[in-house]
Amino acid sequence: MTTTILIDTNALMAIAEWKIDLFHALEEECDFPYTIAILQGTINELQSIQQEQRGKYRAAAKLALALLKAKKVTILPSGTDVDGALVEYSHQNYLVLTQDIPLKKRLAKPYLTIRQKRKIITI
Repeated sequence: MTTTILIDTNALMAIAEWKIDLFHALEEECDFPYTIAILQGTINELQSIQQEQRGKYRAAAKLALALLKAKKVTILPSGTDVDGALVEYSHQNYLVLTQDIPLKKRLAKPYLTIRQKRKIITI
């Protein structure tokens, strides 16, 4: 059975901020078959950041969008409450990768997070 890993906006922004290869880090941590997906709301958030922010945040959002397109990541539907949708998906046995502390408290375990700005661990 293949597990779906949902990546949250802040984890995607960490790619540029911490210069982490998120996809390689996932390969190292996950010794099971998986697919990577994101929510439509995450795409909307990244596009909003790209249009409204300046400097490093704009560049990080642009890089994240380009990587998602290049990797042909699956896009799942979501409403405007992205965190709420991630919590729902986590209760349906999806793995969520996030750095958002309040969100982590609401997620079903297990979930994924970034440690030491370079590796992904399962909680």
